[in-house]
Amino acid sequence: MYLAMAKKDGGRGYAASTTGLVEEARLRHNTSPTATVALGRALTAAALMSGLLKVGQRVALKWEGSGPLRKIIVEADSKGRVRGYVAEPGVDLSLLHDEHDVAGAIGSAGLLTVVRDLHLADLAEGVVHLVTSDIQGDLTYFLEQSDQVPSAVEIGVSLNEDGSVAAAGGILIQPLPPYEPTIVERLKERLQEMPPVTAMLADGRKPEEILDEVFADVPHTLLSKYPVRFECNCSREQTAGVLVSLGREELEGILASEGQVSVDCHFCHEEYVFDRADVEAILAAL
Repeated sequence: MYLAMAKKDGGRGYAASTTGLVEEARLRHNTSPTATVALGRALTAAALMSGLLKVGQRVALKWEGSGPLRKIIVEADSKGRVRGYVAEPGVDLSLLHDEHDVAGAIGSAGLLTVVRDLHLADLAEGVVHLVTSDIQGDLTYFLEQSDQVPSAVEIGVSLNEDGSVAAAGGILIQPLPPYEPTIVERLKERLQEMPPVTAMLADGRKPEEILDEVFADVPHTLLSKYPVRFECNCSREQTAGVLVSLGREELEGILASEGQVSVDCHFCHEEYVFDRADVEAILAAL
């Protein structure tokens, strides 16, 4: 993740290459091509949003739509650690105008919910209706309507013929306070003149080079923030705590029928298996 700061003109831009992050998610969730692109765009959106966080803060984004994917949930923290999943990873639609039909897979009717943990008394939550269902347009709409910050967003995911991720990444441009939209419009026009972000990344250009090109006519400073990567905060100890919440009767019932208790993390697909001895130790603590 790189940040371009143009203090004189009052603008900032974030750019991230998320190719490795999205490929890791594809492998973990065994997603179809359509689901890979949809989830990959959402993960990239979360990565970009992580740039707006302060130390120790987190953000979660949830797309819920009327389409066959049903739901996508992604999370990121201030260190660029991102995780996420799609409710129906096997959904695959026909190409639409030679592109993966993410909007059709998510569905035209639905909501984007963004929840931020800013270490305040309450979580900060914003909700908007889906306007494009393509991830990029919905995030732009949320930032402008809920956050009241003019924004330009470009997010892309391209695949190889075998379904693996060829390139993924995104750019987020916003004004600095007091949020004059002029700089965003200038940089947005510049961004629209450039090739798609995935084409630039596939061509070997780095996020910082892309930002330099976007801000070519604007004096700016480039700052390296952090590498973005797929990383889940689940653990065996945390999962054992979840089992405790099930209670003795339910755990004993699962043991009787299965001989063990298996728990699968939605976010990273890591499976935690607790054998009879493990469960009995948990029961002894109840």
